[in-house]
Amino acid sequence: MKRLLLLLLSIGFALPLEAQPENRPKNLILMIADGCGPASITMARDYARAVLGRKALALDAIQVGAVRTASASSRVTDSAAGATAYACGIKTYNGALAVDTAGQPVATLLEAAKAQGMAVGLVATSRITHATPAAFAAHVPQRAMESEIALQMLAQGIEVLLGGGWDYFLPPAEGGRRTDGRNLLREAEQQGYHIVRHRAALRQPLRPPVLGLFAQDHLPYEIDRDTTQIPSLAEMTQLAIELLRQHPKGFFLMVEGSRIDHAGHANDAAAHVRDVLAYDEAVAVALDFAQKDGQTLVVSVADHETGGLSLGRNVDGQGIYAWHPEVLARVRASYERLLPALRDAAANQEAVLRELAGIDSLTALERALLDQAAGDPAALQAALTEIIGRRAVVGWTSNGHTAVDVNLYAYGPGATSLVGSFENDELGRRLAALMGFDLQTLTQQLRQKLVGQSH
Repeated sequence: MKRLLLLLLSIGFALPLEAQPENRPKNLILMIADGCGPASITMARDYARAVLGRKALALDAIQVGAVRTASASSRVTDSAAGATAYACGIKTYNGALAVDTAGQPVATLLEAAKAQGMAVGLVATSRITHATPAAFAAHVPQRAMESEIALQMLAQGIEVLLGGGWDYFLPPAEGGRRTDGRNLLREAEQQGYHIVRHRAALRQPLRPPVLGLFAQDHLPYEIDRDTTQIPSLAEMTQLAIELLRQHPKGFFLMVEGSRIDHAGHANDAAAHVRDVLAYDEAVAVALDFAQKDGQTLVVSVADHETGGLSLGRNVDGQGIYAWHPEVLARVRASYERLLPALRDAAANQEAVLRELAGIDSLTALERALLDQAAGDPAALQAALTEIIGRRAVVGWTSNGHTAVDVNLYAYGPGATSLVGSFENDELGRRLAALMGFDLQTLTQQLRQKLVGQSH
């Protein structure tokens, strides 16, 4: 029987949850690498080996399977529907957050953890009201409703919220974009939250609840991050675990490497690989805690792939059997810095590329690409992508998402229940079952409560 079990696990067969011999996890750390496909992981590993001298990623030791990412409305999901699948165990339409295809609210893993008396936290490098974190703490028909999402997040009583995006917590007169005039940071402080706006504040003694917002919008890409002002994803993960770990009934924590996705949309390979590596460092923090704790399940997954990344590509009509991480290592800024600098220095673009992209001199073809893009921001971005891509032998097929399966990783109690290939909503249901969460009953209660409020 034991040999049969090992054989089944080795070929990717996942046993029913009730057949698992492991104990139920006390804590769940769900990590989501937004927009990170299998090629992104390979890129980060190759870069780490060639440039940083590392042999492997923290993720490499815990890979258990793959996830299929289609939403209810498309084979290519968006982040809202993708995150809802993990948060609620259902497929919904693109743009929806923790509601079903009829627009009805569905309970989330975070809400189920709160219902069981656990502590909860959300960490992201995007605005904290962006699609992925929002799917765990708000119920809205469209992800763009970030002012409403901020209100619902604070109403949840979440112990730790760390990320960017004070925009949706403040009115315009105070540097935000809320149209209702409310200052949610002041209201959160009145609820007992410690409000943190700078990295230096993390060195002070903190107790939950904590609301840390370190930028008006998204946090900077890792390649651009001011390490004196903005915490890394690993640092925020470490703080969240420290704040939540003492809770006697355990905790649920969702950590998102959000800007991996944004760099994929921009086809910005140098920013993309740095953010994947920053995410892997956060995974290492979670794994270090889980290994010492022995009661924590760490799961890492992506909601979808972004950009259609390839390592190796055609150059001048010929397939090149290589790719060069060292080209990306010489790039010292994301497109968010590079493109404005190129536009502002139209007469001296070579100097900008030398300083920020590590390109000492342009070929005649590269110069022609830049000249043809003059005055057209989209064409300039495409030209820069082609110049860096040709040199690194890296390609992209899209400025959007793709339908590629994404890698699944797990470590800790219950990890063997996640071996295999699953639909994204099935992964959400498996996580709920492993934690003993009854999402169906909680959903019924949630809907009854809303009906009661409407009368």
